[in-house]
Amino acid sequence: MTASQPFSEPISEPFSEPIEMVPHLSGCPYAAYARLREAGGVHQAVKPSGGQVWVISRHADVKALFSDPRMSIEARNSRHGYQGFGLPPALDEHLMNVDDQAHARLRRLVSSAFTPRRVEAQRERVQAAVDRLIGTIAPNGHADLVAELAAPTPVVVICGLLGIPESDGAAFQAYTRSLMTPNDPNRPATGDLVAGLHTCLVDLIERKRAEPAEDLLTAMITARDGDDRLSENELTSLAFLILWAGFETTVHLIANGIATLLSEPRLADLVREEPDPHTPRMAALVEELLRRDGPMLTAIRRFPLEDLRIGEQVVPAGETVLLAIGSANRDPRYITDPDDVDPDRAASGHLGFGPDRAASSHLGFGHGPHYCLGASLARMEVRTALWTAIHRLPNLTLAIPEQDLPWKLDHRQHALTALPVTFTTEAA
Repeated sequence: MTASQPFSEPISEPFSEPIEMVPHLSGCPYAAYARLREAGGVHQAVKPSGGQVWVISRHADVKALFSDPRMSIEARNSRHGYQGFGLPPALDEHLMNVDDQAHARLRRLVSSAFTPRRVEAQRERVQAAVDRLIGTIAPNGHADLVAELAAPTPVVVICGLLGIPESDGAAFQAYTRSLMTPNDPNRPATGDLVAGLHTCLVDLIERKRAEPAEDLLTAMITARDGDDRLSENELTSLAFLILWAGFETTVHLIANGIATLLSEPRLADLVREEPDPHTPRMAALVEELLRRDGPMLTAIRRFPLEDLRIGEQVVPAGETVLLAIGSANRDPRYITDPDDVDPDRAASGHLGFGPDRAASSHLGFGHGPHYCLGASLARMEVRTALWTAIHRLPNLTLAIPEQDLPWKLDHRQHALTALPVTFTTEAA
């Protein structure tokens, strides 16, 4: 199987463990996930690197563990010496690597950038960026919407928040996307990528110190130099996390969302009926896309601080645990008809995603203390991109059969590597 093939291989009979995460739990592993849930929901698997992990697949278990204080996110609590990407402290001392008070402290320093008021203030900037990108491709009649819409949109948004040039954001995105493809034989060595990332961030921070402004990066620098004494490693690590998380999740959510709309014409018709990207119905649609076709198959690893009974299994302290968001969000114990995208679930009496429930039902952005800080911003970007693409690109359709869409062969991400489309040309 190549990275361009669309679906994971089914788990072979008999059901045996540890399961190979690539290919069995990668790409579009939803049939395999269903088998995991039915066979107890807690299973051992092995990553391509050879590291063994526990995969938790049922919604109730995953949601509970997101908030369980006995589940640590800190690698020092791994009894097997977990290394991950092996990033140096200058890139690794951020929100997704610390627990409790250390996490709360860092979160406070950046949370002001993602308030509803600040997100709302970005609406016109996001719409203008999407309009510009679509205006560029509209005369062509064809496009790869990953490369030409989904990938560049978050660059504009995150760079605007941080107060950095878009060219720097694009360079950073190239580094991070290479880092996320460790099995690509043509990518630079991991050490070279990490060194390049670090140099890029240090340069950005030094330039921002020389030319401060009303932006998030300046605020973070000020916090470091003020009473809170954010360390230099924390500063570069937080900038790294905001850039990485702000790019990767949103890129794949936009691409996955458009692919779903084009694969299910009733959903594209729904979007055509909406007068703008920010109606309640558009919001409900995006929540369903997040639930069924979200970009993250598994959350960042956790480590039990003590032996934990999860379902019928006891997971020993210090083991590596992966919470399978992609499985939990399709668990029929949690939601009726989980494989359907139904924006009207609340109205029909099923478990749904009305405005009062959007943040608490599905697990697309996590749950508990590590719930995604940029969730509101990502939702707004996705609504804008989906609505504008459907309205601005007449007769938008997939250029290849749905079953031939190229999904990344990765146990972490449900991510398209390309989204080739055709449409009726429009004068620029």
